[in-house]
Amino acid sequence: MSLGNSLFNARKRSGLSQEEVAEKLGVSRQTISKWELDETLPDIRQSKRLSNLYHLTLDELIDFDIDVKEIEQIIERTSEETEQKIDWTSVWGKKYPVLTIYQEKVEIENYAVKIRELLDSLKEQYGYNDLDAMLVLKDILSHVWNSKK
Repeated sequence: MSLGNSLFNARKRSGLSQEEVAEKLGVSRQTISKWELDETLPDIRQSKRLSNLYHLTLDELIDFDIDVKEIEQIIERTSEETEQKIDWTSVWGKKYPVLTIYQEKVEIENYAVKIRELLDSLKEQYGYNDLDAMLVLKDILSHVWNSKK
């Protein structure tokens, strides 16, 4: 996504018009338009002011993806009680059907024993509680998966 697109989406998410942003930054509406159309770029000071105005870091502003931001906000607002009501296997199974059928083929308990050992090792070695150990193990699995790509 271009910087202009990121600026446009961040402004829209903030509920501001080009005129309002221009007024707050002391520039013309046309300047905001040119930034959003990738005709020109804001200087570093204006970029910092934009990131503050939109409540984003500079990195977030440069790579702003409205879909990702909305998902992050939904996750932050979701209570643990609500999370417990969600059948995650079913939800993710819609995208990854293997999650709904592997139980028929895989000897789950064989893997569960090994996973419990890994979880216990994380708890013992680093003092993690059950949830933290599970999250660390999940993150390690993700790291292993991404390193194979």
